[in-house]
Amino acid sequence: MMFRIERDVLAEAVAWTARSLPARPSVPVLAGMRLEVTEEQKLKLSGFDYEVSAEVTLELHTGEAGVVLVSGKLLAEITRALPAQPVDFVVEGAKAVVTCGSARFTLLTMPVEDYPTLPAMPPVAGRVGSDVFASAVSQVAVAAGRDDTLPMLTGVRMEIEGDTVTLAATDRYRLAVRELKWQPGQPDFASIAMIPGKTLADTAKALGSTGAEVEIALSASGSPGEGMIGFSSAGRRTTTRLLDPEFPKYRSLLPTEFSAKAELSTGPFVEAVKRVALVAERNTPVRMAFRGGEVVLEAGSGDEAQAVEVLPVDYEGDEMNIAFNHQFLLEGLGAIDSDVARLQMTTATKPAILTGGKPVDGDATPDYRYLIMPIRLSS
Repeated sequence: MMFRIERDVLAEAVAWTARSLPARPSVPVLAGMRLEVTEEQKLKLSGFDYEVSAEVTLELHTGEAGVVLVSGKLLAEITRALPAQPVDFVVEGAKAVVTCGSARFTLLTMPVEDYPTLPAMPPVAGRVGSDVFASAVSQVAVAAGRDDTLPMLTGVRMEIEGDTVTLAATDRYRLAVRELKWQPGQPDFASIAMIPGKTLADTAKALGSTGAEVEIALSASGSPGEGMIGFSSAGRRTTTRLLDPEFPKYRSLLPTEFSAKAELSTGPFVEAVKRVALVAERNTPVRMAFRGGEVVLEAGSGDEAQAVEVLPVDYEGDEMNIAFNHQFLLEGLGAIDSDVARLQMTTATKPAILTGGKPVDGDATPDYRYLIMPIRLSS
């Protein structure tokens, strides 16, 4: 087996495939990356750890068919460090030789026959713009839990109904919901999937740079092939096993009536929260007092370091004192993707909703909502 390819093309493809390789594989062979040159002069790079698979297909001008398995992380480090010249990859017995300019590396190969077969993609259910998909997933995945002892809270719930996709995630302290339109293969397609949050976020970000549409491969509810979801775009494909679909009834958690509404410029609001939070301990909230046309941000008290900052605000409602975990608030502000941050509140102890954009018309629901639980202030 041999092939020649441009360094940048190879390095990008190897890096994308290597991101799915396990840091601590259960068996050594799972640390490998499979490289195959087909009779059609295509190079396929793939990785699989029984949970997540990744595969890239590249066009070759020069190549001899064959298959080899080498250390994926090592190959990624090597290709990233190579000079900007064509790369020759040749298998010689039990070794693979990588040559680029005056640089030459020899890698030991691993037994290909011990490597698991990549799972087949489920049927393609529809497609969506890669940039829209990447943005929507990043907005929601920020609220996914990181505690593996509660696996259902580490995922992102994807609900598909016709041409609408709803993404939702929660860690019990905040909830993010985003709706977007897509192009289903069948107009009445419906399905629900619980996708590991980190895997979905990494995949959406990686595919978002392709500039092409993302195909979502998923079986309809009740159809064969449930338990797996696939994404593909511009010669890249990845699959992941789904989590148990159990998830909180989140729609009932979203308040629909509010007693107060505040609108602030997002940039200055973020900077002010960051400054005030410098004196806040890990679990100490940032307190906000809304009074007419201003909001007073405070952190720290008593014998601790203290910080205070005042911002102008467009505010409707009675005066209110409310407090939030500053990290959760900052992550929500970073996700709304808008110059204007709108905070809608009911009381100081009930969930608030953070949204972005200009005021909504009438009763229209914004496509992105970030629910955040206040921290109860001691009297």
